[in-house]
Amino acid sequence: MAWGRKKSGGRREPMFGLAASLSELRLGPQDRVTIADDKPKNKAAKRKAADPDNEAPRERKPQPSRGGSKRKSKTRARSVISRLFYWGAVLGLWAGIAVVGVVVWVGAHLPAIQSLEIPKRPPTIHIVGIDGSMLATRGEMAGSNVALKDLPPYLPKAFIAIEDRRFYSHYGVDPLGIARAAVANVLHRGVSQGGSTLTQQLAKNLFLTQERTMQRKLQEVELALWLEHKHSKAEILELYLNRVYFGSGAYGVEAAAQRYFGKPAKSVTVAEAAMLAGLVKSPSRLAPNRNPEGAEKRAQTVLAAMADAKFITEAQAQASIGHPSYNVKAAGAGTVNYVADWIGEVLDDLVGQVDQSIVVETSIDPKLQAIAEASIIDELAAKSIKFNVSQGALVAMTPDGAVRAMVGGRNYADSQYNRAVTAKRQPGSAFKPFVYLTAIEAGLTPETIRQDAPLDVKGWKPENYSHEYFGAVTLTQALAMSLNTVAVRLGLEVGPKNVARTAYRLGISSKLDANASIALGTSEVSLTELVGAYAPFANGGRGVAPHVVNKIRTVEGNKVLYARPADQLAQVIEPRHVAMMNTMMQETLLSGTARKAEIPGWSAAGKTGTSQDFRDAWFIGYTANLVTGVWLGNDDNSPTKKATGGGLPVEVWTRFMKTAHEGVRVAALPGAQAGGMLAQVTSQIVPGTPMPATGSNRPAPTRTSVRPEAASGLDGWLMDRLFGR
Repeated sequence: MAWGRKKSGGRREPMFGLAASLSELRLGPQDRVTIADDKPKNKAAKRKAADPDNEAPRERKPQPSRGGSKRKSKTRARSVISRLFYWGAVLGLWAGIAVVGVVVWVGAHLPAIQSLEIPKRPPTIHIVGIDGSMLATRGEMAGSNVALKDLPPYLPKAFIAIEDRRFYSHYGVDPLGIARAAVANVLHRGVSQGGSTLTQQLAKNLFLTQERTMQRKLQEVELALWLEHKHSKAEILELYLNRVYFGSGAYGVEAAAQRYFGKPAKSVTVAEAAMLAGLVKSPSRLAPNRNPEGAEKRAQTVLAAMADAKFITEAQAQASIGHPSYNVKAAGAGTVNYVADWIGEVLDDLVGQVDQSIVVETSIDPKLQAIAEASIIDELAAKSIKFNVSQGALVAMTPDGAVRAMVGGRNYADSQYNRAVTAKRQPGSAFKPFVYLTAIEAGLTPETIRQDAPLDVKGWKPENYSHEYFGAVTLTQALAMSLNTVAVRLGLEVGPKNVARTAYRLGISSKLDANASIALGTSEVSLTELVGAYAPFANGGRGVAPHVVNKIRTVEGNKVLYARPADQLAQVIEPRHVAMMNTMMQETLLSGTARKAEIPGWSAAGKTGTSQDFRDAWFIGYTANLVTGVWLGNDDNSPTKKATGGGLPVEVWTRFMKTAHEGVRVAALPGAQAGGMLAQVTSQIVPGTPMPATGSNRPAPTRTSVRPEAASGLDGWLMDRLFGR
């Protein structure tokens, strides 16, 4: 039995159960939904779709275009613009990111924003004399702040005309100015113009270094924008004028006006204002005290710029050319600057770090300082070639150690080396008073007799300057004539270590070699410490510390930072020993090696000194009013042409001390006798005869090695044959 057939006539087997059910659900080809592809995948498919009967397509003639090419051109143009816009946006975005990154990076290398405050003006140290007059300044010479309203209108306009014509129209940075400067630099193939605004210059001066790097320039730009945000144009201009550098150590228009024209900034003329404005381009090169021609030429450029900007008329510009009233004083040339340098060295010990402008009141007497300077300079000018002496130094102080004058060299501008404080040289016979004082303290007296005769100390044979010996002499005679053999004998007798202790007790601070030669001053000392060690002889035996600073206060005077305490001078020499030493050293000036030293009406004492091979010439002399020491020699320690302590140093000392004691009330040295017996009898001495004693009961020393002497006068015989030291 047949259950059913296909249309094709084939037999179909019956199916039961699950298989039958699935068979009924199976879809045939006619039941499937076919989705036609609108876009044939190849050319054959395209042909088939165009011709269902599979016939070859007919060739079609091209149809004429109706605006198609125009539409394609517009479409292509829109496409190019779209692409440009897209890539422009992309590049702009990345550029913005880069700019932000650079700003952040530069800002990260700036100080914290909370610390970006206008810094204080640099501190200035004003050094004044005992009379209150200005001696010198140290630190940056910053004049007082001046308000913009107090300045003549043409002064700030001069800076605007030459430095930043668009100052009032930009916001700290001037793109037009930068572009103009760039073009000018390209045309000139170098840096001929700068594009920095006044605000940028102020930012650089206040917060940045002077290095020329891209990072520093970017920091300058950021800070300029910050300043413009924080301050008004007037405030920025005022800050600029009070902080800009004008050369020769002058900061701000007030200091510059005083430095170059000797007047306050409010009184400068148009020509002077133009010159000041011209300096900021190159202060060191255009400073009028160094380059007046260059400064004048630059000032003319500024005047032309002011006229071009209509700040002044052409007539005013022409009238101002060549009319600045110079009143320039060379800075740092006077010898008082040696004092200023010495003060700078001790300031830190007295007040610590200086972070504000101060006034240092000193013990320097300007009149005595001028006399001391002239004494050294004039003497060297007259005799430096003859004696081959190139340098000199002088220190004068009161018996209590207050320095009244100090000359550290003949010309501070040529050499700032302070030969009065820093240099240490052999004092020669100027050290002998410490030997004699040690002997006096050991029980000897000025009348004590010692032998002046040849001496051999373990192969060392010290000789007198004249190579002559006088046998038995008193200590007074030996010191006045500066006999070396007696000094060495005394040194060995009391002990070199005790001599060193005496020198230290009186004020010598340099290292001393305690050997036999210490008696002849072979250990090096400075002039200042040696003068200070002589001071006890002038004040009755009290030890002193040489000093120059009396008080340190703020500029306004409302705060005292340091005041020298009242002197508590310890007794370092017994008064009776002071009297003996003064009697002996007074004889040096009356009849000994310093006979040229005299101060009319005053009793004075002292000691000459000449080191080995005439390398150093000294004289330390004193009255009850002043203790003054003079040194002459060469910086390279080369020998002089027989310059001795009794020659040039005594002449310098006498010139200074005579003037310094004019009008001063006469006072006697502590315990010294008024005059000396030796001075009364030297007129009777002739060559070949015994030397007289210094007292009626003293034995007369006899010369034991006398060479024939030409008739050259008593003074020549005494100085050349006996008193070389």
